[in-house]
Amino acid sequence: MLILHDPRCADYGSTMRPEQPARVTHSAAHLRAAQPAWSWRIPSTAATDDTLLLAHTPAHLKRLTAARDFDDDTPYFPGIADHARRAVGAALEAGRHAFTTREAVFSLMRPPGHHATAGQAMGFCYLNQIAIAALAAHHHFGAARVAVWDFDAHHGNGTEAILHAHTSAGPTAGAFFFASVHQSPGYPGSGTHDLGPFTRNWPIAPHTPRAEHMAALRASLDAVVAFQPDLILVSAGFDAYARDPITAMTLEREDFATLGLWLAEIRAHHAIPTSALLEGGYSDDLPLLVEAFLSTWDNSG
Repeated sequence: MLILHDPRCADYGSTMRPEQPARVTHSAAHLRAAQPAWSWRIPSTAATDDTLLLAHTPAHLKRLTAARDFDDDTPYFPGIADHARRAVGAALEAGRHAFTTREAVFSLMRPPGHHATAGQAMGFCYLNQIAIAALAAHHHFGAARVAVWDFDAHHGNGTEAILHAHTSAGPTAGAFFFASVHQSPGYPGSGTHDLGPFTRNWPIAPHTPRAEHMAALRASLDAVVAFQPDLILVSAGFDAYARDPITAMTLEREDFATLGLWLAEIRAHHAIPTSALLEGGYSDDLPLLVEAFLSTWDNSG
């Protein structure tokens, strides 16, 4: 298991917000102590404008440098554009590494990204690193078909919008698949239905029993595999945990271990390279949830 992590991603934010530096500092410390055999690497470069423009508008990149808040959940922080670019760079490196080596790789960075649309930062997210990584994998890494599996408790509206625009028409039609399992109703209020054969949603009501939620996750991952992608990218959010402070879901630590086991089985039986990156997850138990997910993915493949 390779962990991509730059300690500078904890150099902004506030303990007064759910998306705070402790999410990554505590997770990194726990993983280093609990799994000493895993490899760690600081991502080599931040993403350039040319790469970011695969998914975002020039106006959005300019807006990131303006010293005013995007919304109540997504404030301006000094240097936030650089932090977001480094998170994108890590996602790109994770996707490239998985595609070329078939090794399991996880990007432990912040800010998260799956709510950011082509022209709007929102929901703690400033740049959509997983959408950019999917587009870059297709255009630059040689992956003809790329799938994104999003198990965060919030719908990945930005990823959906960006990839759907690319996969529904034009030269990249059918090149991308997006699957999201998320609480509904819930922020941001989207993801209530499919947008076509390559953009699939599994909305889950608050307090849905674990078995039903896991069945939806299994169905969504089966749909990803049926797409026959050359690369799977995972938006790994851990806020569907039963004790997460901002959601109303029921999953337990062992359920996240099961998700990792499923990815290991896909690597073993289908030989599909996979990388994952941290999205949400705001419980103090986040380090344990991340370890549960990564350890079964790493040890069972």
